[in-house]
Amino acid sequence: MNLAAIVFLPFIGAILPLLLGSRSRLHSTLAAAGITGLSLILLLFAAPATLDGSVPKFFLEWLPTIGIDIAFRLDGLSLLFAGLILGIGLLVVIYAHFYLSSKDSAPRFFACLLLFMGSMLGIVTADNLIFMWFFWELTSISSFLLIGYWFHQSNARRGARMALAITGAGGLALLAGILLIGNIAGSYQVDAVLAAAETIKNHDLYFTALILVLIGAFTKSAQFPFQFWLPHAMAAPTPVSAYLHSATMVKAGIFLLARLTPALGGTPEWTTIVTLTGLATLLFGAYFALLKTDLKGLLAFSTISHLGLITMLLGLGSAGAIVAALFHILNHATFKAGLFMIAGIIDHETGSRDMRKLSGLRKAMPFTMVLAVITSAAMAGIPLFNGFLSKEMFFAEAYNQHLFGGLSWFVPVLATLGAMLSVAYSVRFVHDVFFQEPATDLPKKPHEPPMMMRFPVIIFSILCVAVGVAPMLLTAGILEPAALAVSGSVPSLDIAIWHGFNMPLLMSALAVAGGIAIYIGRAELLTFSRQFDPHDAKDVFAKIVSRTTRFCDELMQTIENGSLQRYVAFLLVFTLVVVIPELADIMQLSGSRPQLPIDAVSLVGAVLLMLAAISTAMLHRQRLTSLMMLSVVGLIVSLSFIHFSAPDLAMTQLVVEVVSIILMILALFFMPQRIPRASSGRRVARDVLLAGSIGGIVGTLNYALMTRPLNSISDFFLANSVPGGGGTNVVNVILVDFRGFDTLGEITVLAIAAAGIHKLLNNLRPFMPSSDVDGRSWHRVKHPLLVQTVSQALLPLALMVSVYIFLRGHNLPGGGFIAGLVTAAAMILQYIANGVDWVKSRFDYNYQTLTSVGVMIALFTGLGSWLFDHNFLTSSFTYVYWPLVGKFELATAILFDLGVYLTVIGATLMILANFGQMTTRHRPRQEGY
Repeated sequence: MNLAAIVFLPFIGAILPLLLGSRSRLHSTLAAAGITGLSLILLLFAAPATLDGSVPKFFLEWLPTIGIDIAFRLDGLSLLFAGLILGIGLLVVIYAHFYLSSKDSAPRFFACLLLFMGSMLGIVTADNLIFMWFFWELTSISSFLLIGYWFHQSNARRGARMALAITGAGGLALLAGILLIGNIAGSYQVDAVLAAAETIKNHDLYFTALILVLIGAFTKSAQFPFQFWLPHAMAAPTPVSAYLHSATMVKAGIFLLARLTPALGGTPEWTTIVTLTGLATLLFGAYFALLKTDLKGLLAFSTISHLGLITMLLGLGSAGAIVAALFHILNHATFKAGLFMIAGIIDHETGSRDMRKLSGLRKAMPFTMVLAVITSAAMAGIPLFNGFLSKEMFFAEAYNQHLFGGLSWFVPVLATLGAMLSVAYSVRFVHDVFFQEPATDLPKKPHEPPMMMRFPVIIFSILCVAVGVAPMLLTAGILEPAALAVSGSVPSLDIAIWHGFNMPLLMSALAVAGGIAIYIGRAELLTFSRQFDPHDAKDVFAKIVSRTTRFCDELMQTIENGSLQRYVAFLLVFTLVVVIPELADIMQLSGSRPQLPIDAVSLVGAVLLMLAAISTAMLHRQRLTSLMMLSVVGLIVSLSFIHFSAPDLAMTQLVVEVVSIILMILALFFMPQRIPRASSGRRVARDVLLAGSIGGIVGTLNYALMTRPLNSISDFFLANSVPGGGGTNVVNVILVDFRGFDTLGEITVLAIAAAGIHKLLNNLRPFMPSSDVDGRSWHRVKHPLLVQTVSQALLPLALMVSVYIFLRGHNLPGGGFIAGLVTAAAMILQYIANGVDWVKSRFDYNYQTLTSVGVMIALFTGLGSWLFDHNFLTSSFTYVYWPLVGKFELATAILFDLGVYLTVIGATLMILANFGQMTTRHRPRQEGY
């Protein structure tokens, strides 16, 4: 349970900064720090078991039928990343308290930060790949909110949209890859996927799954060619950059590669793609980092470079490379978070991040300079700092690999070149900012920041030195279980400052010397770089988005031009394109099932049905006649249900037809009386062709289906209707018991639709014609006396029939839906015959309330089953004997049916009664009526 608490605490606690923010900024900070600290404490309590070699787990069944469960694990890899997420997160909270100005909303910032923190914890501890993907997408959304925190700045908005677009697209690719992996392995559980490694690697879909997963990982971790979103995300506040782009978001892709290395790694495809992508990213990021003049821009590209270094190590895949990758993940998180915070301090205290303006800050900010020297030395890989150790391990792996045969030499050469550039931009970060002559035109007078603002940087600096001096003492305990989780074995760790004179040491020395030389000759490099004017990825991305949007707009204007006929035509053509090739593969459409004889009644009914349907279309100009023909269609369908012994369906169809025809008659009242011009012969021919083709296909499929023997589920319902549901009316038992959840959803949709229509009609003020198309005025008598008298006499009779149909529905044809429509039809008749005012004076019901009550009764009937430890909507029934009355049934399903009954009445009358109220005559006549 501790594992679930570690992950969900930040989500739950995200509301605390918002609630306490009205008091003071300090309360928001304390709330965020308290939640983060509590999760960190829980993690520390769970850590000993992981460090001892076991894997604590949490499992809660969620959607077992599709293999998705709420499952967490805390192996060494998860512990390493979770520790970074919470440890650095706590320091970022402290730093952000002093960094954010009084104008910034601290509660909103900390709420978003906690949401992101929880999402990252979910990724690294999830024990189910689909569940992990859920948190993966949450990081994209929450990082969008953090990057766009200063939403009043256009750069922040653009950077947030770009990050969301790239990482979101990668997330979709990752989901597809996960689905393929789960299909191959037979499970989405991490253990099952890792155990099926050989099955996955030997499967025909391995390469496809690999590419999809790598796209997801590369987009998240800013690997070439998806790296361009990260520099533009620097528009975020510096605490966001220090957190997202050092230890968390950009490391999510790295974590994914490490997690799936046992299942996907070790193949030539993995080694080639991952190694070369990492190497290209390493060089690309290092080169452009040296050219940047913005402090955060330099750090952004250096982050891209170091992420490439880690990716390359994971691509190499040896035991030593895995340890080096994990070690550099730790080291990079510490020195890069510190450097981002130093960049934020400089910006905060000088008002600028432009290195062309910054210089000579050593006098005004000596303490900050010391911290910058330490963290930059760690980034450059200088001896006695943590970055030196992991970079030397990187050199060793690059030198000892032989993956590319005779061309393997280029890997250590390019790795050394990347390290030279790393030293060069590290020296530039320190020298250009803190040395040379002091700047005189800064927006603010430079000075040291508050002590507590420096405190997180001091912690990172101490770690850089401490790990650099005593690596085995401080990191072996976590690196061993982490390496075990990735490679399946614990390599012999020998991390030390001195291993004698060897090739990695020579490569390190060349990197330092070459980096200093590159920095000294940077002017020539800048001149060289100006000869090449690469397109800004932001501009390329903007053009792609703009052209895609323009294309979609043009496509939408072509397709969605307001013509319903065109919409239906496109839909039918697409259906034909998809279905016809499949039908062509069916050699024999007719099945072996014996066919029923064609009786005269069915034949006459089918002919009348077709004639009525054709007449409805042909007589569309005579709208009232067309509606009469449409009602004949409904009547014949109802009779056909009776003919095939389906009285429930027949009654439902009949009542629905009555209500529908009334609705359409009311709608006719407001429609133009002049019919638009007829369609052209070409359009008519197109429509006939489409209608005939679709009709033929549907008829063919029906014939093919009905002439084949089927295993129908109807036998189950027939056998279990009485013993399982307590009713002999199988249709009603299905609706209120077996498929009650579906019915609950349907009446909820009906209620929502009715409420929406009611709102639209309530605000609609249509113009009603003062006469018909021939100029004849409406009759003065709206409600004839005979119709009033008959309707009033029918009302109690209809209500009695409605109640009777409702009560008998569980065992005989009827039920809440049919009864509700009967009641609604009876009430509509009163509106038509007597008028709105007459009905309101006698039946002043609030149909919105009636509809809501109906849905709530149905819902609480389902919830009531939980009180008796049964599943939602489980019904119960018993039989009672009363003298004179006899034996009868009591079933909880009748309460659910009552909810259906009230919902149908309320929703139907909410629509039709409101429609009727609009038939007023005070509107002037409009042209065209």
